[in-house]
Amino acid sequence: MSTYDFALIGAGIAGASLAAELSLGGARVLLLEAEDRPGYHATGRSAAFWEECYGGPDIVPLTLASGEYLRSGGFLRQRGALYVARDEDAALVSDFLERFQATGAVLERLGAAEVQRRVPGIRPAWSAAVWEPACADIDVAALHAHYLRQALDTGVNLQCRARVTGLQRISGCWRITDVRGQDYHTDCVVNAAGAWADGLAAMAGARQAGITPYRRTVAQLRLGRNVPEDLPLVLDIEGKFYFKPEAGGRLWVSPQDEEPSVPCDAAPEELAVAQAIARLEQVVDWQIEAVEHKWAGLRSFAADRRPVYGFDPKIDGFAWFAGQGGFGIQTSPAAARLARQLLLGEGRDEMTANLDANLYSPDRFG
Repeated sequence: MSTYDFALIGAGIAGASLAAELSLGGARVLLLEAEDRPGYHATGRSAAFWEECYGGPDIVPLTLASGEYLRSGGFLRQRGALYVARDEDAALVSDFLERFQATGAVLERLGAAEVQRRVPGIRPAWSAAVWEPACADIDVAALHAHYLRQALDTGVNLQCRARVTGLQRISGCWRITDVRGQDYHTDCVVNAAGAWADGLAAMAGARQAGITPYRRTVAQLRLGRNVPEDLPLVLDIEGKFYFKPEAGGRLWVSPQDEEPSVPCDAAPEELAVAQAIARLEQVVDWQIEAVEHKWAGLRSFAADRRPVYGFDPKIDGFAWFAGQGGFGIQTSPAAARLARQLLLGEGRDEMTANLDANLYSPDRFG
């Protein structure tokens, strides 16, 4: 006889949010985390913004469906986002607007005067932009803690330092063994293992989804001037950089690097930090005084860049909640609610009514 209805592997934002939702739905839930504390990897290293277009048109429905939950919970602070382009790249602005036209994202085309007003010190070559007013900072730590607290309050058993070393299916029940030699029994294993998702699938005998981790680097800079508190999130329309203000007049900047990686405790590389600074200097005339902090995290994607939610088509009692790349935090409310409904066989509610679960189904991998 199984002890748990679901055992979720990974207690980052994916595992924490889904554990809370499943427990609220009446399920008996075990949440296993390999590290000393939940959220050590991708969740704890997020650039912390909610941005309607991030992840592409197939992700916009999840982001928009999550917005009200995040706003009403006090997890968002309005900022706005500006996708900037140079003179010779103005056609990219039109392409961007056309790409997202039917998604429901609110976008506006801006000219040089407005770009200069919103980003003091931007170089004249950056003369066109797309403005996204709804973009907001996310309090990632508070959101993650909210889900963990909700999970624990509803009876979820969270075990840290519990890296899974064995999965065995016996008479319709899974036996899970962790690195400490502790055994657990569950009807269903849910793969919320982030960068380790394909490795966990292989351990269970499931077909891997081709989820690849990519390293993303961020540096915190001290400038010769305080960064304006109302500066928007500024992104390159070609995807080669972004920067945003941080507390204390600092600036976070990323070269938007995507280096394939093995699953690991990601560390920043000096070349990526240098690229971030070089690209920033091509955009604004601000004086950089010091790199105060730098870090890297792994963003994990399936080949089609869509997340993977739902029961595995071949392995009974094995489900996926993985491949959420850099958008896992901003989509967590709607993603976890949708996955709960799929796993518990519930109907849709107001949050998930307009989501197409087939876009994210493991069935698409054959």
